[in-house]
Amino acid sequence: MRHGTPTLTGRLLGRTDCPVTDDGLTACRTAAARLDVEAIHTSDLIRAHACANAAATALTVPVHVDPRWRELDFGEWDGRAPADCDSEALASFWADPDACPPPGGERWSALLARVTEALAQIDRPTLVMTHGGAMRAALAVIGGLDTRQIWAFDLPYACILSLNLWPGTGGQIIGLSR
Repeated sequence: MRHGTPTLTGRLLGRTDCPVTDDGLTACRTAAARLDVEAIHTSDLIRAHACANAAATALTVPVHVDPRWRELDFGEWDGRAPADCDSEALASFWADPDACPPPGGERWSALLARVTEALAQIDRPTLVMTHGGAMRAALAVIGGLDTRQIWAFDLPYACILSLNLWPGTGGQIIGLSR
């Protein structure tokens, strides 16, 4: 699940952290209440961690903090609106985030590696409260999707991306819902 609406929107929020709105917390708690999971794994950033705690109240399951589920580090662009970044560099990033990472930021392959490790640790029905970039990385890892394909997914705040994983098979994409 992607975290709820943060107090800062319209920005490249990687490591820049901010609280989630009350409506964002409610949306996550409501969406999570219909899930049948045994645990919650969450990014350590407050916008995800607070939503995980809200979901845990609806599900009565433990929350495990895992920084591997953090958003991509946007480096010098972190916390800035896309319009305030060099447009050519930003376009190059969207076209190839590994070859053209944000200045001082993280390469796409580093995010893929983190998410791959985190996915390998999931061994039971689990809600992962994370960020749009990490969700796209999971789609790339499990579904074999390329960069062009992962940007085609709309992942609004508090959306649920359902993935079924089977040990040793690489997983299978089951569905996307809001």
